[in-house]
Amino acid sequence: MGKQKYNRIFIIVVDSLGVGALNDAPDYGDANTDTLGHISQNVGEFKIPNLQKLGIANLHGLKQVAPVSRPMGYYTKLNEASTGKDTMTGHWEMMGLHITKPFRTFTETGFPEELLEELSRRTGRVIIGNKSASGTEILDELAEEEIAAGHMIVYTSADSVLQICGNEETFGLEELYRCCEIAREITMKDEWKVGRVIARPYVGRRRGEFKRTSNRHDYALKPYGRTALNALKDAGFDVISVGKIFDIFDGEGITESNKSKSSVHGMEQTIEIAKRDFEGLCFVNLVDFDALWGHRRNVQGYADELERFDEKLGELLNLLKEDDLLIITADHGNDPTHTGTDHTREKVPFLAYSPAMRDNGELEEAQTFAVIGATVADNFGVEMPENTIGSSLLDQLV
Repeated sequence: MGKQKYNRIFIIVVDSLGVGALNDAPDYGDANTDTLGHISQNVGEFKIPNLQKLGIANLHGLKQVAPVSRPMGYYTKLNEASTGKDTMTGHWEMMGLHITKPFRTFTETGFPEELLEELSRRTGRVIIGNKSASGTEILDELAEEEIAAGHMIVYTSADSVLQICGNEETFGLEELYRCCEIAREITMKDEWKVGRVIARPYVGRRRGEFKRTSNRHDYALKPYGRTALNALKDAGFDVISVGKIFDIFDGEGITESNKSKSSVHGMEQTIEIAKRDFEGLCFVNLVDFDALWGHRRNVQGYADELERFDEKLGELLNLLKEDDLLIITADHGNDPTHTGTDHTREKVPFLAYSPAMRDNGELEEAQTFAVIGATVADNFGVEMPENTIGSSLLDQLV
């Protein structure tokens, strides 16, 4: 250890910041989507001076932001090799996995009848809900019925999840966990495969008094193989996660986890981590872009969130040392001008900067997000695990 080019690498995933449709986007109903471009076209002001310095407008023409003659680092677009357009697939591919069977989301349709029939039959419960909702809304709407009739609330969200609510007194935790284990088994089928099943226990007897408890339990899928994160951790490097990263990888290859209250908070945590000494990777997911603005098709909210991010990015840039590398990227698109509420199948940005860089400019467009994990592994001199994809860009970052 200690011989590597960079001592610390920071990867920041601006969740859902796509930069234009992938070639196969029409197969997903996402022709002509462009998260970043359409945000720029549909708002008045758009001030992102730090992203501008890093070359964001060189990478993608923007209405309000001019390209710069000398970007601080390197930039390109990454294509997704895997099938799908969800969070887990995007992040797992970044770290070397090639996912050919996508996770399913049921946001707009609810779960299929056949799935619910099997779940009802095997749990012995009548299912109510079956739609995308926030946890507090669904309890206010249906918990009284669940308590009175002994039914079972099943619902989803914008992510690839199946969630079951159970009142701790009337439904009972053991029974809730039993039902979730059955749901996890059922949703392993390719056509129903969800990233996680979540037990959502609550207390209270009437509307307005319901509260979720800390006895939540997640039945997540682990990554389908070892990733760059496992390789780093096994070699004794730090792998510090911020935001949803720990959940996305179900803890695999993570040495320290930091939960974030918001994307601004996630950047504040990253800034604090940058003030510490560590050797390895700090891997950050900032989810608000996606969860609060993309899915809700709120263009102005997304633009404002990018401005708040840019401000914090300026603080982080000031803390970076000669032997630090910063990579900014995304995991999929979520064009807030598109129809529906789902993610969009897009290319993602790759912006790389280190104070040690002597040169700058555009790199060749990459055919997989996995160039990121391969670059990190190459830097720290660890072998990428078997059956991973991606080749390193380290030698081009000069």
